[in-house]
Amino acid sequence: MLRRSPLLLAVLLTYPLVIAVLVGLVAGYANTKPRVALVDLDHLPKTITVGGHLFHVDATIDEIARNVKLVRLSPHEAEQQLRIGRLVATLTVPPGFVADLKGQVVSPRLILQAAQGGIAPRVTQQVQALVYELNRRLQDAYIGTNLGYMQLILHGGSGEFLGRPIHVLGLDGAQAIVAGLPPGARRAALADFVHDARLALAQTGNALRATANPIALEQAPERGRTWALSAQVQAYALGLTITFLSLVLAAGALAAERDENVIGRLARGLVRLWELVAAKVALAAVVAAVLGLGIAVVFGAIIEIGGVTGGEPWQRVPLLVVGLALAGAALGALGSLIGAVAREARAASLVAVLLVMPIVFLGLVPPEIAPAAGWVSDALPFAHAVRFFVAALYDASPWERLWRETLWLAGLGLGFGVLARRAMTRLLA
Repeated sequence: MLRRSPLLLAVLLTYPLVIAVLVGLVAGYANTKPRVALVDLDHLPKTITVGGHLFHVDATIDEIARNVKLVRLSPHEAEQQLRIGRLVATLTVPPGFVADLKGQVVSPRLILQAAQGGIAPRVTQQVQALVYELNRRLQDAYIGTNLGYMQLILHGGSGEFLGRPIHVLGLDGAQAIVAGLPPGARRAALADFVHDARLALAQTGNALRATANPIALEQAPERGRTWALSAQVQAYALGLTITFLSLVLAAGALAAERDENVIGRLARGLVRLWELVAAKVALAAVVAAVLGLGIAVVFGAIIEIGGVTGGEPWQRVPLLVVGLALAGAALGALGSLIGAVAREARAASLVAVLLVMPIVFLGLVPPEIAPAAGWVSDALPFAHAVRFFVAALYDASPWERLWRETLWLAGLGLGFGVLARRAMTRLLA
């Protein structure tokens, strides 16, 4: 059938690759900036001066809000959009925020309200990162102001505190007064205190900077693969392609033999029913191994031509071929079961196509987000195939994981094959 229709063959080969690209785009979209409302109840000014530093409010917010998309909304609009799901969170600036910020005595507050479930934990982390970055920008101003107070305490002079002018004697003035006192124990005690205080305050600047940044993060130059050329994307492309082809070919081939009255003649003694199932499983395994190897070679060639760090592990390709054949066989057994149950070739092909996307997306859902999806995915070959491919290509010590996934794929293939053999009696009716 495929030989008679080159267009059908081309569609059959290119369709799963197109779907793999679309899945990659969807997965990439999951990492885009979530939409968060900024509700300004304090009417933030254009600029704010903190500790002698001038901050342009809008420019500062745009610069530090790299991980979220902030949109300014009224309280009513933010509440309504959060309720219907157009927002993932709201960040409210309460009244008095600017006054507390300038006063540098009370920590100003921002109020975060996130939607339930979904990506709410990730949004909370991103807003926390935003607040951390804002604190980092402000800490220099705060440290400068506090160091100014320390200088006043050390040397004395005039300054300002909470908007009011002040005059401080300072330790220098105190030392001069102590020097003028008559000798005695009290003078010696005061002189020791002034000396110790001067020594301690001399290190105040370093201490403030160290407490403001207990751990410094130094970012090294970027290395490694881009997301589009990652091991995970390669494994997903292989898994999705062979899942589609193996299910459709095995299901359609088995059901087509009934439509053409082939199974009835073969079952009269020429071929046993389990051999028919085994033939479809073998077909799926061969197609998966050959086409998967071709995709791996093309992917590796792109990596080599692009000079991507680490290159393609060509010495692991034989392991990959084994995994492709195992996964294709397991998927072929599942496709045979679909073909036996659906009976007609068109119905079997349609059911196989419809089942591909749920099987794939169940395998993409992290088990920690939806444990039930993880359990269902473990009962299907796709997720185990992807794990096998990643381990075979990129794990430093792959053997334990490879053996585990091999047993899973072999067990699932055997189970689906037994079920397909039992369902074959429907095709003889």
